[in-house]
Amino acid sequence: MANASNIQQRYTAGLRGFCFSDLSGANLTGANLSGADLTCVNLTGSDLRGANLSGARLHGVNLTGADLTGADLTGANLNNADLTGANLTGANLTRADFYNAAIIAANLTRADFTSTDLTRANLTGANFTGANLTRANLTGALLSGVTAA
Repeated sequence: MANASNIQQRYTAGLRGFCFSDLSGANLTGANLSGADLTCVNLTGSDLRGANLSGARLHGVNLTGADLTGADLTGANLNNADLTGANLTGANLTRADFYNAAIIAANLTRADFTSTDLTRANLTGANFTGANLTRANLTGALLSGVTAA
């Protein structure tokens, strides 16, 4: 089974695929996982503050309750991901793909969603205070109870 320290070691050694790993509760603060394949990984409650996940494949990943404050997810694929209750304060989500993702009751304060695809995403109860939604695609997104100021 993968753990946070060996994920970073394996990434540094050139390995990019970590599909279906269980990293729930992992401390990946500041980790560089740019371009990694984290398809269907369990990152429930993980600490990813300041992590570099740009261009990562996070299809179907479970990020429920994860802390992604200040993380870089530029161009990441988060189709069908679960980010329920996640903290993405100040995260860079430029050009990320959240098609059909569950982002329920997430903290998206000051997050940058420039040119992000949120098609059919469930954003019920999410907090968008100060977020940048320039050119974001919200077609078919569920926006009930969203906070935006």
